[in-house]
Amino acid sequence: MTEAPPIPPPPPTNPAPVQPSPATIATIADEVGVSVTTVSKVLNGRSDVAPQTRARVEASLARHQYRRRARRPPIRHDQIDLVFHQFDSQWAMEIIRGVETVARAAGIGLHLTQLQGRHSPPAQWIDEALARRPLGVLFVLCHLSEPQRRSLEQQRIPFVVIDTDSATSALVPTVGSNNWNGGLIATRHLLQLGHRRIALISGPQDVLCSQARTAGFRSAHEELGIPIAADLVRHGDFYVDAGFAHGMALLDRPDRPTAIFAGSDMQAMGVLRAARQLGLDVPGDLSVIGYDNVPVAAWTVPTLTTVNQPLRDMASTAAQMLLDLARDVDPPTSRIDLVTELVIRESTAPPR
Repeated sequence: MTEAPPIPPPPPTNPAPVQPSPATIATIADEVGVSVTTVSKVLNGRSDVAPQTRARVEASLARHQYRRRARRPPIRHDQIDLVFHQFDSQWAMEIIRGVETVARAAGIGLHLTQLQGRHSPPAQWIDEALARRPLGVLFVLCHLSEPQRRSLEQQRIPFVVIDTDSATSALVPTVGSNNWNGGLIATRHLLQLGHRRIALISGPQDVLCSQARTAGFRSAHEELGIPIAADLVRHGDFYVDAGFAHGMALLDRPDRPTAIFAGSDMQAMGVLRAARQLGLDVPGDLSVIGYDNVPVAAWTVPTLTTVNQPLRDMASTAAQMLLDLARDVDPPTSRIDLVTELVIRESTAPPR
């Protein structure tokens, strides 16, 4: 008798769904039409990827819900990167001293970078910074491009801006001073002395602190209803040569101003030299007021009336904020503006 074939077991009532295999870097690269190396660069926050390509790769990663591998905490050097647009002045030295005080107390070194006057780091800077693995980065009178900012954030390298050259997002930690008030109190001082023809030699026209000081200068005039001659408002670069050049142009004319507010102490020193070369007495023939209160301002002849911008305090506050961020301590506020104060010395007096 032939045995009946065995009856197969019934299929499961709820078959387990086939799980799609997780996306790989190669999957993303094939879909976007780029190399695996390019996808890897995007994942690692490298800057040398075109913005359009980066956006397509990021969109594909999100679409596939690509899970970035949890990286080991990166090995970081015990140093802070301090990036200046330019640091060949006493102003810059005051910033360096303020940062160095905090860094030394914490046992941390400094790496200085100068951008040769540019207000944004070049493209290769970000790769060099990522290779150094600093605890964080301080930017002085300069700012990051959006891809550079994103690269630092992806690598969990915090950054703080000191005395910004442009408006920053509320998410960017920033330490500065009240530049509008500084321009206001400097100009009020000259107006209260009786000056009515006051010239301004501000900093670069596209730099935020220069704009704020100029706005304070204009507000002080508006309070008294005193007009400002357009040709008395000049823009320099915060350095001595600009103060001298503009000073010569303003003072070597029959309707010269009786007072000059220079947007920095260095420019004010250039004005003092121009006045001496033209045989003008300061403050008898001309009052001069500077900005920053760098140490040498108390040693010029005559000593310089100026606006005290607490540069060392700004720098040390920013450095401490950066160290807190490196320790995952969120600051109570993302923007700190320190107080500016007038320091009256010998270079200002009532007009004759």
